[in-house]
Amino acid sequence: MNTMSEKHASANITQTTGAWKQQMGAAKVTWGKLTDDELLQTEGHVQKLVGLVQERYAITRDEAAAQINGFFDKHKA
Repeated sequence: MNTMSEKHASANITQTTGAWKQQMGAAKVTWGKLTDDELLQTEGHVQKLVGLVQERYAITRDEAAAQINGFFDKHKA
């Protein structure tokens, strides 16, 4: 089941998917533990990003979703 943060971020992803490659630099700064290849593979999809951030930073799914939500709010296309 999606959390409210994931639902909100999902709405934003529709607007930002086309610009994901441009936003990858900012994503790399935000989540430096993620590789460029990992970020490319997510293609800006929220669920994939949530999983990667959760795993790499050993945080809860809700925390990861909140970070991603904040990222896409800040970096609207």
